[in-house]
Amino acid sequence: MRCYASYALSRFGSVRIAHRPLFLSVEPAATCQLSCPECPVGQANKQRSPRSTQPLMSEEIWQRVLHEAAPYAHTIQFYFQGEPLLNKRLPMMIAQAHEQGLYTIVSTNAQALTPEYAEALVKAGLNRIIISMDGWTDESYNAYRIGGNLQRCKDALRWLKDAKNSLPFREGQGVGSLIIELQVLRLRTNEHEWNTFRRYYKSLGADRLVFKTAQLYNYASGHPLMPSDPRYSRYILGKDGFYHRRKLPKRCFRVWSGVVVTTTGDVLPCCYDKEHAYAYGNIMEHTLAELFASPKAQAFRRAAWIEQPDICKECYK
Repeated sequence: MRCYASYALSRFGSVRIAHRPLFLSVEPAATCQLSCPECPVGQANKQRSPRSTQPLMSEEIWQRVLHEAAPYAHTIQFYFQGEPLLNKRLPMMIAQAHEQGLYTIVSTNAQALTPEYAEALVKAGLNRIIISMDGWTDESYNAYRIGGNLQRCKDALRWLKDAKNSLPFREGQGVGSLIIELQVLRLRTNEHEWNTFRRYYKSLGADRLVFKTAQLYNYASGHPLMPSDPRYSRYILGKDGFYHRRKLPKRCFRVWSGVVVTTTGDVLPCCYDKEHAYAYGNIMEHTLAELFASPKAQAFRRAAWIEQPDICKECYK
């Protein structure tokens, strides 16, 4: 109620915070095995340069996050920029969040998943897992997921379904009720396969199929990954002959309702702050409540509604 009231008042110029974050995106790992062309982590891999001084979230930072978020938040997303399954403590983190009554989500490229890992995730009480599979064939999949293995994605879906079906269903408790979501980026390299995904995703073991538009860089003159049908792209061709970002409302609710916590403990306004340029501070130096209501956070919220920082101009929420 406080969150929605604060958001409503901000429409009239009163930017005040009297609540805590309702959801958090927690980054278990800041590294990845793949070299996806439009991913900052993937490009760092390609250039063989590390993006983070702390590739995995420590137990100390995680416990601080959980202790401060659990009394107020309803959801924790275990992903940001890196591949969360690379942190082998992930099932334990999910189980601890589950014990606190938090809804838990993981998004993964599934390359590190094994039958044993799938079982551990389900037993931990994970509510929802998103498997990114951007191609039905090796050719279309490898056009974007460079370094990945398509068969591993398909195996992962089956392993998760088997693990889910092997456990008793517990209404509202996560265990045995995991939602397996197959996510597909809308790319020119896979657009001829979209109907195939629609027809056969359930046969792979997924409960849901979600298509997502792709964020692209250097798109002004067009991009080889941009779908041929402009309805499925975040970018539209302008009268000047260049592509532009589709305009979206400035009234962002996300920066009123949640934050991102990186492996290093930095607290960011949202998932579009990929370079940590607008960090509110570090959770090991200040409480989450202090950071969420800090002058930096308040200044960012005002800016998000007025001139819009660079990351807001790329947002598609």
